[in-house]
Amino acid sequence: MKNFKKIFVIAIALFLTVGCACSVNKAKDAVKDYLNNYKNLDENVTTQLDDLVAKEDLTDSQKETYKDVLKRQYKDMKYEITDEVYDGDTATVTAKITVYDYYKVQKEVAEYLKDNREKFYKDGSYDEDSYIDYKLDTMKKYDKTVTYSIDFKVKKENGKWKVTDLSDTDIQKIHGIYDYTND
Repeated sequence: MKNFKKIFVIAIALFLTVGCACSVNKAKDAVKDYLNNYKNLDENVTTQLDDLVAKEDLTDSQKETYKDVLKRQYKDMKYEITDEVYDGDTATVTAKITVYDYYKVQKEVAEYLKDNREKFYKDGSYDEDSYIDYKLDTMKKYDKTVTYSIDFKVKKENGKWKVTDLSDTDIQKIHGIYDYTND
């Protein structure tokens, strides 16, 4: 759980290795397919999610809750393609995505811990599992959203448009963990 951002970045990187070499005629269709793989909990997405969460130092129950939190983020994501610019066999497709604001909720939960550490005591000392349970439960119920703009780089390979590597920042935006406070 300490590597929350790291897991998201790795998940996307692994997903990109599988990629979406969809048989589409427009670059924006590749972006739609890419994002719909998340929304529809495509097998590649869920398999990689399972593998990554399994490596986390969490209880079995926490791992299941963590997966539920991430799946909810994927399924409830909304997006709109706002622009598409071609330059030969490459294109930039701009999409606005709306996701749960997990950045904000994690800050709120960390602040709550600072002010209420004693609420996470068990047998007279701080219990990390109690805090993680609280954090995951809060994230699972959180319903405030944030909207980001992402420029997807798309390349035509063998007659098919494919989304290429995303930056860490864009990956964080997809997962709602991007620190937008300095923008």
